Amino acid sequence: MRRCASEDSVRFRSGQGSTIPSLQVMSEAIMNEKNFTLEFIVGQDQILLREFLHEHGISKRTLTAVKYDGGRLLVNGTEQTVRHMLRGGDVVTVQFPPEVPSVGLVPETGNLAIVYEDEAILIIDKPAGQGTIPSRDQPNGTVANLVAGKFEAEQVPSTVHVVTRLDTDTSGLVCMAKNRHIHHLLSEQMQTTGFDRCYIAIVEGYIRRDAFTIEQPIGRKEGSIIERTVRQDGQYARTDVHVLDRFEQNGIPHTSVSLQLHTGRTHQIRVHMQWLGHPLAGDDLYGGTRKSIHRQALHCATIGFRHPLTNEPMTFTSLLPADMEQLKINRNE
Repeated sequence: MRRCASEDSVRFRSGQGSTIPSLQVMSEAIMNEKNFTLEFIVGQDQILLREFLHEHGISKRTLTAVKYDGGRLLVNGTEQTVRHMLRGGDVVTVQFPPEVPSVGLVPETGNLAIVYEDEAILIIDKPAGQGTIPSRDQPNGTVANLVAGKFEAEQVPSTVHVVTRLDTDTSGLVCMAKNRHIHHLLSEQMQTTGFDRCYIAIVEGYIRRDAFTIEQPIGRKEGSIIERTVRQDGQYARTDVHVLDRFEQNGIPHTSVSLQLHTGRTHQIRVHMQWLGHPLAGDDLYGGTRKSIHRQALHCATIGFRHPLTNEPMTFTSLLPADMEQLKINRNE
């Protein structure tokens, strides 16, 4: 069982052995276009372009979009089909088609706390109270609205791709992909090797054990379209729990915990802690009270994964927000 990471954020760089060489061999016309473009150096003779691209994580669906929606496949600067036979040393260029922004997503301007950005990914530090994507209750002002506005202003030919999503009242790190292909690669990584996703929460009551794992299946609660609950016919869910501190605030015992997700079920942490008998402070949907804090005391503090293009390990961290920090400061000793 691993504790939440606390390393400083790793800055992006193209390391040795990267599949993204310099763009010097690309024609000036291609370099001036804004469409997302990748290049690869072929390392072996006699391999079909289709097979080579598949080995580099480009799906059949993506190749279909490249063929029919305005993308291009080039070998040494010349357009080729997927049946082209490659030789060692060839330079393969994949120019992805422009993406049409979602009709229902209104681009907006506003403040985005950008932790990290490169040509492939965007890491946002979301405050509590802001939705990740538009909903009936919050159709505007979400992270997705603001990212769409950023893309529009910068003429980025992409729609918004949310890789990791947070509830409106949960604060912390959100990972976005800047291209459909990058979203595909990160989704595949989540399904295979997984992401490191560590949260800090403050729950009601004293948790006696210092470290343990909750493995309880989660499904929709009968009669509700929002709530989830532990139920045996639900989906497998695993949460690792480490106690950080125990204290009393406003006469109510509390425990500060770090939680590592191994699965990503809706409301997973909130449901697992309710099942344990220690609902999150402020989480009145799942049995908590708002005497100490006016939203669920949950913060995504760390996310870690391998960069989808360079395979470089990356870790990003976010400080605990003021309302949760204040809850610990105002403790009764």
